[in-house]
Amino acid sequence: MGKGGVNESVLKKIVLSYAYVSIWIFLSFTVIVYNKYILDKKMYNWPYPITLTMIHMSFCSGLAFILVRVLKLVEPVSMSKELYISSVVPIGALYSLSLWFSNSAYIYLSVSFIQMLKALMPVAVYSISVMFKKESFKTKTMANMLSISFGVAIAAYGEAKFDSWGVILQLSAVAFEATRLVLIQILLTSKGITLNPITSLYYVAPCCLVFLFFPWVLVEFPILKETSSFHFDWLIFGTNSVCAFALNLAVFLLVGKTSALTMNVAGVVKDWLLIGFSWRVIRDTVTMVNLLGYGVAFLGVTYYNYLKFQAMTSKEAQKKVQPADEEDAKLLEEREGSAVGKKDDDEA
Repeated sequence: MGKGGVNESVLKKIVLSYAYVSIWIFLSFTVIVYNKYILDKKMYNWPYPITLTMIHMSFCSGLAFILVRVLKLVEPVSMSKELYISSVVPIGALYSLSLWFSNSAYIYLSVSFIQMLKALMPVAVYSISVMFKKESFKTKTMANMLSISFGVAIAAYGEAKFDSWGVILQLSAVAFEATRLVLIQILLTSKGITLNPITSLYYVAPCCLVFLFFPWVLVEFPILKETSSFHFDWLIFGTNSVCAFALNLAVFLLVGKTSALTMNVAGVVKDWLLIGFSWRVIRDTVTMVNLLGYGVAFLGVTYYNYLKFQAMTSKEAQKKVQPADEEDAKLLEEREGSAVGKKDDDEA
């Protein structure tokens, strides 16, 4: 019975893990394809990435405010004004730039090629972590990063509809997102502050709105003002915003209930699905050189995830050994104390 209970518990955890992974892949897949549909000139033809990002952030910050302040379903984090300005504001600025540039790239590049460029994320995160001294430089790891970069370079060389401006936008988005992830560790996690998706949006989304407002006024507002034929489609932008908010919750579920490593592995699966979807459904051109290059990058990313898994397993093993070592040390100390006490009694 006990044995069966253990098996049932393990099975339940496995099923839930797969469920979290599936939900995250589905929502991430949906948001990417939906954004492409809205922004692409050949589809919905609404090429205003800053405005779209601001719609997402307005919806997410408004809903987060209701959940935190009105319904009180989530407790706000204890945060001083100084901490907010020094930590949350720069993270919000980087997040706004990351979202703006990544959404802009969908106007110029195919979904499949964007996913191939996103394979550079581990390279950017590792390089910036070394720069900020959060990680030590390792020749083996850097060789792996170079192999990923080499694979992406081959994929770019084989891209049928290569657009330099689109590539610059996507690479900038990767750089800003990687910097944001490293700064979260430096500015928040190191101070013992953890934000779930709702509190994260509650604090960060308003910052994004402020930072996006200025380029929006200069770049997109004048064009939208002259476009009298445009009518806000509540169904399209409403469902798109709901998907974006749900994706944030799915990230929290996936990382909170499994691990960040699981999310990385699931991301690789999602990328292949998106490449296949882009090729077969959207009819984007995917060349053999594209696939060869991404295959090389994919092997590099897989090896990177394997190294992460080894490091995580080693860390968990050390945690399990440490209490045992402490117990042994305590017993040894007690025995030595007893021996000294006995010796003192004998001498007395």
